Amino acid sequence: MTEPLIYDLGRPGRMGVHMPEPDVPLTDIPAELTRDAVDLPEVDQLSVVRHFTRLSKLNYSIDQGLYPLGSCTMKYNPRLNEDTARLAGFAGSHPLQDPELAQGNLALMFQLQEWLKEIGGFEGVTLQPAAGAQGEFTGVLMIRAYHHARGEAGRTKMLIPNSAHGTNPATVTMAGLDVIELPSDARGNIDLDALRGVIEKQGPQIAGLMITNPNTLGLFEEHIEAVVAAVHGCGGLVYGDGANMNAMVGIARPGDLGFDALHYNLHKTFSTPHGGGGPGSGPVGVSDKLVDFMPGPIVGITDEGDEDEPPLYGWVMPKHSIGRLKAFHGNFGMHVRAYTYIRVHGDTGLRANSENAVLNANYLLSKVRHAFTVPYDRVCKHEFVVEGVWHDAPGVHALDVSKRLIDYGYHPPTNYFPLIVHEALMIEPTETETRETLDAFAEALLSIAAEAHEQPDLLRDAPHTAPVARLDEVAAAKQLVLCCRPANLPAVA
Repeated sequence: MTEPLIYDLGRPGRMGVHMPEPDVPLTDIPAELTRDAVDLPEVDQLSVVRHFTRLSKLNYSIDQGLYPLGSCTMKYNPRLNEDTARLAGFAGSHPLQDPELAQGNLALMFQLQEWLKEIGGFEGVTLQPAAGAQGEFTGVLMIRAYHHARGEAGRTKMLIPNSAHGTNPATVTMAGLDVIELPSDARGNIDLDALRGVIEKQGPQIAGLMITNPNTLGLFEEHIEAVVAAVHGCGGLVYGDGANMNAMVGIARPGDLGFDALHYNLHKTFSTPHGGGGPGSGPVGVSDKLVDFMPGPIVGITDEGDEDEPPLYGWVMPKHSIGRLKAFHGNFGMHVRAYTYIRVHGDTGLRANSENAVLNANYLLSKVRHAFTVPYDRVCKHEFVVEGVWHDAPGVHALDVSKRLIDYGYHPPTNYFPLIVHEALMIEPTETETRETLDAFAEALLSIAAEAHEQPDLLRDAPHTAPVARLDEVAAAKQLVLCCRPANLPAVA
């Protein structure tokens, strides 16, 4: 379906709202405030509603079906979370209010800090970072400040596995440190011999390690205790990319494993909106080594109260804080949503969510592994990676598989990531999908695998049912078209 521009739907004299006659005297608009005639469409209200409803149906969403984007975790956002975030006392509050006038907001933030501390096994939590990537930046800045405070400014190297998220090396560079990449072994873990070799040669220069666990292959690091011990043994600290905590909550606590810092992606683990439904939020938990270096201010109890008076909450600046990283105090609406999610599910519910995420991913993998190459064929956690290419189906690639999935009514999975897997398809079903949904998606993948061998052109020319087929993404990025073009106007050369 091709939807016309709203200009093409308009006709002279049509209008959506009939304004009542004014009941106050009319005043001419000052000449200096007027402008030339504006070319706006003249459209009736019903046509406007139908136009935008049709457009909305062209966008795939979690409300329509499975959204199997690996790593990104397109999790269902419970409507209760949205309701609580819109309560007037939360939605209508202003970040510059005096603490005495925002005690409910501060109490919620304090409790969320405490819950995230408990979930991760940490000494402190800051809610300030505005996204997971900014949480990473926060963690690396704290690690750098920790070493500087100890007179070890020469620690300028950060170890990063080749299975890490791409934001990790970017974060290290932004913090003014250098990246040392670590290879993976045959089972998808950090290569311990390579790690120990780097530490032996450059130990005094190592600031720490950034590790995603489970990693971007969807695999739990089998030697995590040995990895942490090796890094701590040379004086470095361990930063955990908590993007995949939705496979861990209630089962393993990073702080107990020796992590010194970890960011939580609230949208991945605690169901706050992702992408265009954001904004993001990336709280960071820290060990006792870093608690004094957290960005501030954070919420603290400024008056314990007594049996007649509740405690008073206020803003507290950590002793050696790296400073503020976000205007005001983080994305508060996301804090409300995450608080609601945690409170509704409780400890047993959060663990069950993690277990179901792992169960769904392994079930789906078991249904399709015979038709795809699984480069690291182990029990996975919340997601798994297969190759979208076959040696006996030349000319078919992972992108073709993804485009063909659109014809089957599904959003494609993550493509070409992680980089260490050839023609990668990274698939994550999340915990909320039913067995019937997973079976149907598996059947689509299996049908596409058969088509790759029997009718490869179906894949190479896909999608066949979408409003647009394959766009030249490079050209679209370099030659931006930032305005619409009514049908009666010529195209811009």
